[in-house]
Amino acid sequence: MIEEATQDVSAVGAVAFRDAAVELGGRTIWSGVSVVVQEGEFVAVLGANGAGKSTFVKAVLGLVPLSAGGANVLGHPPGEARTRIGYLPQRHGFDAGTPIRGVDLVRLGLDGARWGVPLPWLPGTRAATRRVEEVIELVGAAAYAHQPIGDLSGGEQQRLLIAQALARRPRLLLLDEPLDSLDLSNQSAVAALVRRVCREEQVAVLLVTHDINPILGYLDRVVYFAGGTAVEGVPEDVVSSETLSGLYGAPVEVLRASDGRLVVVGHPEAPFVHGHRHNHD
Repeated sequence: MIEEATQDVSAVGAVAFRDAAVELGGRTIWSGVSVVVQEGEFVAVLGANGAGKSTFVKAVLGLVPLSAGGANVLGHPPGEARTRIGYLPQRHGFDAGTPIRGVDLVRLGLDGARWGVPLPWLPGTRAATRRVEEVIELVGAAAYAHQPIGDLSGGEQQRLLIAQALARRPRLLLLDEPLDSLDLSNQSAVAALVRRVCREEQVAVLLVTHDINPILGYLDRVVYFAGGTAVEGVPEDVVSSETLSGLYGAPVEVLRASDGRLVVVGHPEAPFVHGHRHNHD
């Protein structure tokens, strides 16, 4: 029987899954998943393609029902707190020449569901403008926010997309592969930004990624999906030879390179080895 947890978020965390399972098309995607993410934590969701990372994000959003176990998201069953969740789906940047300005893209995070252009004399418009300016400043994008989004670099675009996701003052931020297609310097810059947002705004962040290395120094904990289940903990405990060998049911070795980067070897689908792969779970 599926539990419907209703405890206050301060008691159970921003996200709490207990012995959760998801079944799609008659196939169990994962089971026995217990995860707790506290307010203000930066947590990476890791695993190979097909392991269930995107399914987990959909379960948090309430788009995929649990087949067993229980879940609580911001003090409510999944799906009942979507207005308090900022979600940035995976994308590979805007086409060159896309005319919408960065500031207008961020504004869509507040009123993108409405028709027409916001009019300056409508109630709440000034407050909305102030909030847009506030989040643009927060992500460090004020210098280029009024330029067409298609003229900006991938890192600049990603900062504005994060600002858009923050516009409604969410308590939980879900980022699906936000570092994909960025160079190493921009990956580190975005990771540092996310960490700062966690601390300053007390927003819990779940960031889905194939490669932990660009964000390793910024994380509080990781959730690793493999073998039809998941393990959570601090990076050094989870991304270890012993833990991953147990998850995959086969010998896996985690090596640390001279530059501090982790390399996972010994399993054909282990991440951090093959580079970015763009198909979804």
